Amino acid sequence: MEQAAEWFALLRSGEACEQDHLRWNSWLNSDPSHRVAWHYVEQISQRFNPIQTSPDPHSTAKILRSTSARQSRRRVLIGIGALAGSSLFGWATWRHTPLSNFAMAWMADHTTVMGEVREITLSDGTRVWLNTASAFNIDYRSDLRRLSLVTGEILIETATDPVRPLIVDTPQGRLHALGTRFTVRLEESETFLAVYEGAVRAHTTTGASIIVNAGQQICYTNEGFSSPITADPARAAWTQGILLARDIPLKQVVDELRRYRKGYLGIAPEVADLLVFGNFPLHDSDQTLAMLESVLPIRIQHTLPWWVSIEPRSSSDSIQS
Repeated sequence: MEQAAEWFALLRSGEACEQDHLRWNSWLNSDPSHRVAWHYVEQISQRFNPIQTSPDPHSTAKILRSTSARQSRRRVLIGIGALAGSSLFGWATWRHTPLSNFAMAWMADHTTVMGEVREITLSDGTRVWLNTASAFNIDYRSDLRRLSLVTGEILIETATDPVRPLIVDTPQGRLHALGTRFTVRLEESETFLAVYEGAVRAHTTTGASIIVNAGQQICYTNEGFSSPITADPARAAWTQGILLARDIPLKQVVDELRRYRKGYLGIAPEVADLLVFGNFPLHDSDQTLAMLESVLPIRIQHTLPWWVSIEPRSSSDSIQS
């Protein structure tokens, strides 16, 4: 939707050249979700009328996006779903597309953008940290406190409430906090859980359950649980804006950095298994890459500002340095 708004602003500005039209057409045809987003923007073009007369259409588009209320975001979601198909089957199919994931996160009660880490204190005193590109919803009732993780990762410190238990729902099941501090992270088809204080009772959607105690971590799918292993405290360092590496492969460090930066970040197989030890800033991935380059036999290749590769350091690089 953001990309569609940007293209709409450019093409209606009167400043788009033939090359811009070719690039827009390439973007439009590169992914089905782009067409869905574009058609929706066209249908609500009257809401973008200020862009057409603005001297700075790109800034206007950003202002319109940033001032959208949650209720408006919900209308956008409903509209996109309607465009995806008027039948129940069409709606169900759309909900499993990447655009659906984006829209569900966009309309969530609390969200972070890529590279952002945020702390929130809920009405009962429960503290929640949102990692990069994360989103969750809140449903507090008289007999229940429910959080639903939509995407990304959260760390929770629960406040005491003798009447209302706190639960966290994910696509793979439900977590029942037993007075605790724990991390929940959504992977592609599983949920990661690490408990640092107290305990958490986990339930899969198929009815299996397990109690995970302080100092343990597991992964679970709809079908069951992995065996509990010792929780790694480094997994929670992101709440302080730190990537904490304790003899982990460089490829694992790169996987984490990709979650905090836009563009392409590649790594050559020859250096993927180099072990990394240290503390690195998550808010400045370029600085982290420079730090890694200073202590490892690697070279950071900046092909473009948004295209970066990690390659082995050659003998000529060593001579020059």
